[in-house]
Amino acid sequence: MEHIGKLEQRLWGAADSLRANSNFASNEYFMPVMGLIFLRHAYSRFLKVRDEIIPTLPSRGGKIRALTKEDFSARSSIFLRDNAQFDYLVSLPESETASTAVIAAMKSIEEDYTTLEGLLPKQEYAELDEDALRQVLRIFNDPALHKADGDVFGRIYEYFLTQFADQKAHDNGEFFTPISIVETIVNVIEPTSGKVIDPACGSGGMFVQSAHFVETMKANPNERLTFYGMEKNPTTIRLAKMNLAVHGLEGDIQKAISYYEDPHKEQAPFDYVMANPPFNVDEIDAKVGDDPRLSFGLPGVNKAGKVSNGNYVWMSFFHSYLSETGRAGIVMSSQASSAGGQEAKVREAMVKTGDMDVMLAIRGNFFYTRTVPCEIWFMDKGKPEHLRDKVLMLDARQVFRKVTRKICDFSPEQEKNLTSIVWLYRGQEDRFAGLVQSYLSTARDEAQQTDFAELLDVLAKACIHFTAHTDTAELKTGVEKLTADAQAYGEAAAVLVQPEASIDALTAAWTAMQPLADQAKTLIKEIDHLSKLVQNAQEKASETLKAKVEAISDEGEAKKALAAMRKVISDGKKHLAAIAEARVALTGDPEIHLTPSGTLKRFRYFEGQADWLLSRFPEGRLRDIEGLVKLVDLTDLAENDYSLTPGRYVGVAPEEDDEDFDFEEAIKEIHDELETLNAEAAELAETIAKNFAELIV
Repeated sequence: MEHIGKLEQRLWGAADSLRANSNFASNEYFMPVMGLIFLRHAYSRFLKVRDEIIPTLPSRGGKIRALTKEDFSARSSIFLRDNAQFDYLVSLPESETASTAVIAAMKSIEEDYTTLEGLLPKQEYAELDEDALRQVLRIFNDPALHKADGDVFGRIYEYFLTQFADQKAHDNGEFFTPISIVETIVNVIEPTSGKVIDPACGSGGMFVQSAHFVETMKANPNERLTFYGMEKNPTTIRLAKMNLAVHGLEGDIQKAISYYEDPHKEQAPFDYVMANPPFNVDEIDAKVGDDPRLSFGLPGVNKAGKVSNGNYVWMSFFHSYLSETGRAGIVMSSQASSAGGQEAKVREAMVKTGDMDVMLAIRGNFFYTRTVPCEIWFMDKGKPEHLRDKVLMLDARQVFRKVTRKICDFSPEQEKNLTSIVWLYRGQEDRFAGLVQSYLSTARDEAQQTDFAELLDVLAKACIHFTAHTDTAELKTGVEKLTADAQAYGEAAAVLVQPEASIDALTAAWTAMQPLADQAKTLIKEIDHLSKLVQNAQEKASETLKAKVEAISDEGEAKKALAAMRKVISDGKKHLAAIAEARVALTGDPEIHLTPSGTLKRFRYFEGQADWLLSRFPEGRLRDIEGLVKLVDLTDLAENDYSLTPGRYVGVAPEEDDEDFDFEEAIKEIHDELETLNAEAAELAETIAKNFAELIV
């Protein structure tokens, strides 16, 4: 689906209007909104599966058997009665109340699916404004969603979770682990089949991304994986079960305080443990010391009889859950990996098991509720013998992309690149080579698909138009240069070969691409410059024609000149619009910021990914890279008090020049951020003034 980001924003804007038209605070209206997203996705899935089922239904006497709930369950879908189908809700007559109809729809689903009983929002809809609810239903029935698949709805659901987390609309936003962090965990532990547990499961993101991983193997996650979760907050449990249901998944999520309860102990051990537990909790009762999950002992108890810090309670629990070949990926405070005292003794004991596998450091601002950096601890009880005395230290604090001025994440390619380092550590050089090959192949395809014809055509027409009204010598020269450079680029791209998966062949292909990447960079700058020249020509033509009109004394002649001027300006705008549209195919859509678009930029981007990998691992084998990665052994760890902080071992990365740094874009971002901060400051000043006024009264 094109421009899903715009669709997400449109749906979010509609949902956010409910808050203004209800009695709900921001921490109350998110459940009814998530309920509508759930209902809309269930309907889309229902329609798709229904069309698959109907041709397979048996018939008797020319009459086809009616659809049943079991038909849909077999295809990981929810059966919807007529009154729960979204088109019914959207087309409600004015004589009926939308909130009553939505509540009835939710109740019917709960009656058919006991696992959702009491979980779906219902009475909350009675608090919403009738017109606002009808409007949201209509917008959620956007035509673009009619043929949307589960991936699109899953992304929309996750987008809404992200937005609510950013607002801290529930549980201070801690119910949601950023998707790129979860995907990184999944990529490293590779949950292909078996039992998965998350003892602090929040909204269930670990389960959803594990299912996505299995789906990439063209397998059914419900057949491959069994999910077990624990969560203390009842509302968050509702959110998690809805999240699983909206993705067609099933799981056993129990209400429990994981420090004191272990509702899934009969299901242990587990093949995979994934979690983002609360950091630095200091209110755990020391009575947990008798828990068999604490095989390394308590990390320390204060005078009040409380565990001084719960981080290593969690780590001990997670280690104990694992089967003999189990893997774990845990998000943890960066303070924990070098903590001293009794915590250091627990960490030493954990390291000496040989089960610590990879430590990954992540910079701050990845979370919506925490600005501090974090680390992901990876354990693997099934490590091969030659790696049991080693830990891979990965410092990814310099690997990130800016999503907003406050939030960072990993791009999909950054996730793959970090994972490929783990592949090298595990001796899977063929997977590393395959990733490099995919980057170079994509770059080659983008280069060979680059077509300048449309842009050159509209530029030529713009030259003709503006030549009659202003000096276009520089513009003409620029178009001639772009024409020649475009031809040279096309000829060079045409001889690029499809690389084989050997490191030597990949290196040769990458070397051949590097000059072309420089050419692509030059072409992008030329196109930017020409666009500015055309804009300048439009402005100069306008100024010249206005001056001529103002110099005409005869009223009739002035009117004719004014009409002619307006026609020239209007035509100039059309030329500018045509150029802006034609260049999108080459330099990308300016409204798409996080995903590379345009063949020139995509070529440079994917060539750059291959460059990032091959420049660091030129032989396609693991090696220590200052500031990024180092394989350490027990001797190294012992010399550093068994610290598991990657930065302590990998050193500081040498500073690199960013050849793609755009000064104008950077200034624009700073200006935009300043405007946002000024607006926030004005809003805060108004709030403070209002509060003072109330105090005085």
